[in-house]
Order: sequence, then C-alpha cells, then structure tokens
Amino acid sequence: MSGHFETNAIREHLERTSFQEHSTPLYLTSSFSFEDAEDMRASFTEEKERNIYSRFTNPNTTEFIDKICKMEGAESGYAFATGMAAVFSTFAALLDSGDHIVSARSVFGSTHTLFTKYFPKWNITTSYFDINEEEANIEAFIQPNTKILYAESPTNPGVDIIDLEMLGRIAKKHNLILVIDNCFATPYIQQPIKFGADLVIHSATKLIDGQGRVLGGITVGRSDLIREIYLFARNTGPALSPFNAWVLSKSLETLAIRVEKHCENALKVAEFLEKHPNVNWVKYPFLKSHLKYEIAKKQMKLGGNIIAFEIKGGIEAGRKFLNSIKMCSLSANLGDAKTIVTHPASTTHSKLSEADRLEVSITDGSVRVSVGLEHVDDVINDLNQALIS
Repeated sequence: MSGHFETNAIREHLERTSFQEHSTPLYLTSSFSFEDAEDMRASFTEEKERNIYSRFTNPNTTEFIDKICKMEGAESGYAFATGMAAVFSTFAALLDSGDHIVSARSVFGSTHTLFTKYFPKWNITTSYFDINEEEANIEAFIQPNTKILYAESPTNPGVDIIDLEMLGRIAKKHNLILVIDNCFATPYIQQPIKFGADLVIHSATKLIDGQGRVLGGITVGRSDLIREIYLFARNTGPALSPFNAWVLSKSLETLAIRVEKHCENALKVAEFLEKHPNVNWVKYPFLKSHLKYEIAKKQMKLGGNIIAFEIKGGIEAGRKFLNSIKMCSLSANLGDAKTIVTHPASTTHSKLSEADRLEVSITDGSVRVSVGLEHVDDVINDLNQALIS
C-alpha cells in the first residue's frame, strides 16, 4: 500500500482470515503447527518464510513491525518487550569484544548504565561527546575500533537537539553504524533514516502507545543489520508479546492525530513557562529561544510533547513544585494522554553527582513535563498554581 502517513497507519494490516474480520485479530498462541515433516523441516531451515514460534515471529508483531517500517522508511525490523530490550539487543547483536561506541553524552539513564557498567564486562567501551560539539570535535572521538555512533534527539530529559544530518555524514565517512533513538519524536515527527541513520530505536511504551497501557520496543532499519538483531533476539528471548503488539498496532492508527494535539498543547505550555517569573529558562525544540531551533525545524515536523524548564530555587523549589501539583501526574513515564511532571535531580537522577547531572543538562531546578491531551488551559493553570505556591 502506498499512501499518506495517516492512511498507512490505519490501512496497513495483516491479510484477512476466512472470517473477513475488519480489525486484526489477536494471535495469542505460543507456537504454530505444520502440515507434515517436510513443511516443518523447510520452515526451521528458513527455506519457507512462516511463523514457527512467537518468540521468533507472530502475526501481531509482524503487523506492528511492518507499520513502523513503513513510517520510518526502513527495510526491516524486530519488536521487543521494552524499549531497553531494543537498545540492549541492538548493541549486543552488533558489537564484539574490543569494539568501541561513540555516543552523545545526553542519553537515557539505563542506556548510560549499559555503556558504563555492563558493556565494559565484555570489553566494549564508550566515549561520550557533548550534544553541542562541532562536527570535527565529534570525529576526534572515533577510534580504529569504533563501530557504532549513537544519539537521542530530542534528548531525555534535557530536550536537547543534535543535527542528524551531521551525524549521518560522520557515520558514512568513517563507515560506522549510526543508531538513533527516536522515541521522543516518533516517526510522525522525524524519520532519522532520511538523514543517514542505519537503525532507529523506539520505546513504544511512550507516545506510540500513548495511554500508559503496555510496554514495548522496536528497532528498524537496514535489513542486513536487522537480520543480526533478529538472530540474537531469537536466541535470547526479548520478544514483544502478541497482545502488546496488537495494542501498539492499534495505537498507531491514531498516532498522527494524537501527536498533533500533544505538540499543539506543548508549544502553548512552553510559551507560558517562558514568560513565568519563577522560571529561569525553558527548552522546547520549536521555541525560537532553543539553541538548536533551526536544526529542529529542519529535521522535525513538530516540536514534540516534552518540555524541560528550570524553576528558580533549586532542588527544594523542585520538590515543593511537585508537592503542589494537583491535576498533573507525578510519574516516571512520558508520552501519556495524561500530563506528567518529573523533577530529575531529586528523583530519576538523584544518585548522580551535581557535576554529572550538569553534563547532561540537568540542573537542581530542572523539571521535565510530558504534555498530555487535557485542555491546555487546565494544564497551564495547574503548573502555574504549583509554581507560585
């Protein structure tokens, strides 16, 4: 099928069964049966492309993967139980002992833990570059054993932006695999493959689901790389469940319209916060005050639903702000229909030193807001009363 994004998201589905169902059914089965010994042999040797076991493939996960591939312009993909399962499996499948990663410093906390605590056990090392480094300075981190170039854009929780086209040039020049975490943007807002990415990762738990219901992750991109990831996942078992795949595939049908509203609300909230007397600064990609505004406009269709801002008064002011929230949720999730606020310095990143937090754009007064789908005036009113309490 060839159509617009919204049409493909709704009309891309599995072949109907003899029951002619209008909505894809759930395939809650662990395994699939064979016609005879030859059919079974040919299936296990992959002479036939068919479902064998739901840890390998399942009709529901296949539909979800096919939709994301079409949205991202990818050749192939594999779906995982969580976003972090996608991150870990992607790296573990492609890296060997002695390999090196060059990564933007501003990465999700669990990804940072993989790079600094677990991968060194297997003699895989990582060098971090600042998100605002120039091209030549990023290249200086590349070593003879560097294999992967990695970044998130926008970043979590700092909402910084990196030039994907620049990373694509670097990766091509040095024959590196460029992996981009596109979770904050979704494929509706940004398609990193257009800018040179080889692989794109999503935590489908966030905006792709959009209602805080299920966990999921996915990696899509070059078919030769996905083949290695598939073989790793087939043998290690991080597959997405058929039920969660069914939920996520249905969620994609409304992704465009949901994200449009999320972004419309977020821009209004960001503009309000930028003028608030108790706020030092605001970071939102489509605010002209954002350091990388022009780059964001180049590679993103909309600004996303995540805002970072700094409350005057540091950690204590941040705690007081959270305790004063009435309507918005206090949660570690994001991308939900409900607006969520988090104070990283006293919660998710409290174990880091102040210096380490500052390196990833987290000040003592930093707050992350995942703007939801409530009436924007109600969101603004709740944030305002908490800021002045």
